[in-house]
Amino acid sequence: MRDPWNSLGVLLIDAGLAASALGLISLILPIPALRISTRRRSGALIAAGAALGLAGVALPAPERRVAAPASRLDGFSPAWQFSEFHERLIQATPAKVYEAVWGVTAGEIRLFRALTWLRSPRLPGSGGRESILHAPAGKPILKVATSSGFLLLADEPDREIVVGMVVIAPRGSEGKLGGLGLLGGFKGPEGFAALDGPGIAKAVMNFRMTDAGGGQTRLTTETRVHATDASARRRFAAYWRTIYPGSALIRREWLRAIQRRAESGGDM
Repeated sequence: MRDPWNSLGVLLIDAGLAASALGLISLILPIPALRISTRRRSGALIAAGAALGLAGVALPAPERRVAAPASRLDGFSPAWQFSEFHERLIQATPAKVYEAVWGVTAGEIRLFRALTWLRSPRLPGSGGRESILHAPAGKPILKVATSSGFLLLADEPDREIVVGMVVIAPRGSEGKLGGLGLLGGFKGPEGFAALDGPGIAKAVMNFRMTDAGGGQTRLTTETRVHATDASARRRFAAYWRTIYPGSALIRREWLRAIQRRAESGGDM
């Protein structure tokens, strides 16, 4: 399920950021060992980094589509341009894993608060509106998400949980976003699924539990984003391909935290 265009885009953007950072450092402190000892060479390195980053954003984001729906996620996101998928085999029943998915907190997910802080920096003790990017350490993270911008689209105990959010809206409509991503004018999961029009990108994420036998559960999480036009695709590509490494790490650590909680019987 790996997307080669996204992988290449992430690589180009990361290389561009590294080159630009090195160029900026060399403006202040020349690096003769790397033959970056003049302002001209530093400027050239910064320009090369910018070019790499722009190339990473400009790469195609082809649309993919499910052949036949097999999950609730497929029903809410049958087509997408951006995605990531992670899985984990857990020594616990689907019921225990389901409880752990709803119970795990930000404090249990290694590096979660550090990585989300990088995406939304704030001063210690500054407070601010509670959200998945400003999650308290001891509150179940999925409950924080669904009370601060994410819509609970489906909740099938012991099988699948699906949440969604409008991540890009038409320019000029930000005041109608309800603060953290929900466009006004639609109601409930059906309205979210039907929401369409230019300049929109919708993100859908699930946690799916499958009985693997022997008291084990295969837990998967998949995130899909569908942009409705070229402008929204470009805007989201710049964001997605920049934050993807951190996002993937968060998803993997999230599954590990769920595993620890489920296998311990929920006693954390």
